[in-house]
Amino acid sequence: MKYVMLIYQGPALERQAALPEEDQKQVYADYQGINQTPGVTPGLPMGLPENATTVRVEGGKTLTTDGPFVGMKEAVGGWFILEADDLDAAIELAARVPAARYGGAVEIRPRRCIGSDARTGLPRGMGPRPGHPDRLPR
Repeated sequence: MKYVMLIYQGPALERQAALPEEDQKQVYADYQGINQTPGVTPGLPMGLPENATTVRVEGGKTLTTDGPFVGMKEAVGGWFILEADDLDAAIELAARVPAARYGGAVEIRPRRCIGSDARTGLPRGMGPRPGHPDRLPR
């Protein structure tokens, strides 16, 4: 199963910048270790949300807005793809992402496949894991 791992920095960037140099080096090493994990396809580095431009089309007219689409601190700061056996493996890797321990978060989404179930985004016949409290009800 392929998962898209979305990294929300939140206050993590500021907290990481305030770390002693040795701890900052460890953060970079941790990200490098994740990128080298079997099954991981690293995403490209992203700029800061405040430098984003959001584009919408309304009534055939293109509208642009400075800043990220969402008006919140926790805009997506990075991403990567993980091919793993199951959600538990994805959760285990997400817990290694430095942003998650410095005030950010990692959102895990199953990669949506062409021909997938419109309600879940999963390949047809592959519903949510039974008994998992954060899964969609059947």
